[in-house]
Amino acid sequence: MIENAIHEECGVFGIYGARKAAELTYLGLYALQHRGQEGAGIVSSDGEKVYEHKGPDLVNDVFASKDILAKLKGKIAIGHNRYSTTGSSSVINIQPILITYKGKQLAIGHNGNLTNSHSLRNRLEKNGSIFQTTSDSEIILHLIARSRKKKVKDEITEALSRVKGAYSLVFLTKDSLVAARDPFGFRPLALGRLNNAWVVASETCAFDMIGAKYLRDIQPGEIVVVDDGGVSSFFPFKKVKHAFCIFEFIYFARPDSIIFQENVDKIRRRLGWQLAKEWPVDADLVISVPDSSNTATVGYSEESGIKYDMGLIRNHYIGRTFIHPDQEIRDLDARIKYNAVRGVLKGKKVVIVDDSIVRGTTSKKLIKMIRQAGAKEVHFRVSCPPIISPCFYGVDMPTKEELIASSKSVEEIRRFLDVDTLGYTSLEGMLSMHSLHKEDFCVACFSGKYPTRVEYNSGKYVLERAK
Repeated sequence: MIENAIHEECGVFGIYGARKAAELTYLGLYALQHRGQEGAGIVSSDGEKVYEHKGPDLVNDVFASKDILAKLKGKIAIGHNRYSTTGSSSVINIQPILITYKGKQLAIGHNGNLTNSHSLRNRLEKNGSIFQTTSDSEIILHLIARSRKKKVKDEITEALSRVKGAYSLVFLTKDSLVAARDPFGFRPLALGRLNNAWVVASETCAFDMIGAKYLRDIQPGEIVVVDDGGVSSFFPFKKVKHAFCIFEFIYFARPDSIIFQENVDKIRRRLGWQLAKEWPVDADLVISVPDSSNTATVGYSEESGIKYDMGLIRNHYIGRTFIHPDQEIRDLDARIKYNAVRGVLKGKKVVIVDDSIVRGTTSKKLIKMIRQAGAKEVHFRVSCPPIISPCFYGVDMPTKEELIASSKSVEEIRRFLDVDTLGYTSLEGMLSMHSLHKEDFCVACFSGKYPTRVEYNSGKYVLERAK
């Protein structure tokens, strides 16, 4: 992905039964940094008292001092990396969110997006709820606090029965860890074991970081409770057709992770194979847009027999934001992140593989850069279908009007980008790369057909569920 137009969602991590739970959570969040860079936080418990620390910035900066982690005591901890989807990027929205209600404390970390948040929030405010954040995650806490159930797991169950949309959640009480996943299973969530401790995380790369063993996925619609009595699991919600986010495989997840019971690296490689089968071309070399398209590019090279080379170099040391001092140099933003290798590209017929095209503006600049480096021909290949609709389930994506493929044909996009040929992996081809049934995936961003109804800000439904 070469455009700052689709952003990672969030990453969650939780651990129960570890002597240095906060330190292990820090490492887990470090592994999940790619899922959110706006803020990070950890809440821990020693069984008597709950501790928290969070702030804006990358994990390493928020927890820059060892003293900070030393103050997060206990054998239970949850952590969160944030990228805002619902709610602004304000400091008040950094998670985990910790509350006190009915004499007890509860913290939440959320990956996903609620699609009925506006009507729920309006109803809660009319009934006297006072919100401290603009995050939809706080709605879940208010619903829990209003529950008349006696046990935390029952309060959580009742609250989740009222929300719609995508959620992979971790909760912390003073003496337990709770994990929950929505019935559609939009976002990934995995369960692991580290010696005598239990671990949950958005991706298994977090388990690898701390030496934990991946056991299984938290299932869609499942709630898992870990406490001194062990691990209990229950499925309180009506079963629905799964809607796993296909974009997790295309772009979001790390290639070394297992999500939805599949190795991300293998799926991306297969996408490259399929792309080469559907869109062959006579070329001298194939290059990737580092780093998210690297594995798909390897697959394209393997299937096509075209040499894979490093035609673009990425600058990994730029910050999360870049201030353009003058209007005249704003077109240099692509060069801030990438540079073309002239010795590789000059005089060559080049295939460039990327995972997706969003607005197309940065892609156009990058292709211009490759041509200026002396490429004889430029052929653009994309490992997913054209993105025609925004996501409402936890992915920060432009509006429909901003998505180039929503209003332009492939040929029109080709002319806009100024490439010799342009090819996307077909929807059927993309879905054939998985061992799971193709109907288990949400492909709304490619089809415009959504698995749930989605609200306007007013609380009215903007999109009906696809029949």
